[in-house]
This record gives sequence, C-alpha cells and structure tokens, in this order.
Amino acid sequence: MELGRLEYLQALVTEFQVTDSTEAKEQVLANLANFAYDPSNYEYLRQLQVLDLFLDMLTEDNESLVEFAMGGLCNLCLDKTNKEYILEANGVEPIINCLSSSNEETVVSAVTTLMFLTTPQSRAQTTALPVVECMLRFSLSANTRLSNLASIFLQDYCSPLQVEEARNLSKHTAVGIPLPKD
Repeated sequence: MELGRLEYLQALVTEFQVTDSTEAKEQVLANLANFAYDPSNYEYLRQLQVLDLFLDMLTEDNESLVEFAMGGLCNLCLDKTNKEYILEANGVEPIINCLSSSNEETVVSAVTTLMFLTTPQSRAQTTALPVVECMLRFSLSANTRLSNLASIFLQDYCSPLQVEEARNLSKHTAVGIPLPKD
C-alpha cells in the first residue's frame, strides 16, 4: 500500500528522530529540505514541526546537518506563514550565525533566507550593522555567487546610510566573519 504524502514525511521525521546514524540523519534532513521546496508540502511540514527541526539543526557541529537545515529553511521561508513562524521563533539570530560557516552552500542559503525574511518589522534585525558589514565583505569575494548575492542584499535591503556606516566601521576593525571556503 502506498504511503500518502503526510505519512511519508512523518516516516522521514520519525527516522531522523530514532536513528543513531549520522549518515542517515544527514540523508533524511537533505530529503526533508528537498521536500520543503514544494509548496504542497508546507502545511504537512508545519504540522510535523519540521521548521523547528531545521531551526534546531542550525546550531549543530555537523556542517552537513547545518547545510541541509539552512537549505530547508531557505526553501520554506517564501511562504508567508512559514516566514512569520521563523521570525516569531527567533530564527533570525541562528540564521545570521550561519553567515560565518565555512560551507559555501550554508552561507548562500543564509544570505538568501535573510533576504526572504526581511519585512518592515524584521528589517532592523536582518540588516543589523554586523550583517551589513558581513555583506560588504562577501560582496568582495572571489566567489561570484556569493559576491552577487551580497551585492543584491546591500542594494535592495539596506539603506545607503547603513552601508556607509558599515563601510566606516569596517575601516577601523580587523574583526569579522570569515569568508566561506570555496
């Protein structure tokens, strides 16, 4: 008998929760992130608390789990209900922390997710000075995907005053978020 969509997603979540295998956890989380790309799965993923699972995985030491969780959130946050949930769950801070990942995919997903999460209410948090400084550094990256994405972030989500303030601050400090490895 064929499993329905909800039952299949439930089986994935259950497998993630009960397995002790890191490799299995990575594979299941990657599958959930892929299912998060399809809007017809949004309601099921909310019902199964997959947004919380993704948010929880952002603080893991395993870079693959962080990458897949960040990708899943990126896929989910275009939806208004999911966006509101992530913002209300204080998800912006752990997403900002992912900007310091050495994993390029994690960083690209984090930048994109911050763009999608920016609303008039969240703008102060998603475009805080440390984030703008980080985007300035990313805009200078040799990595074209990252530099283009950061440039769009600066142009479309930040005010000229924010960018100038971050530029001035960056001139006076050597501390910053490292660029991801290519």
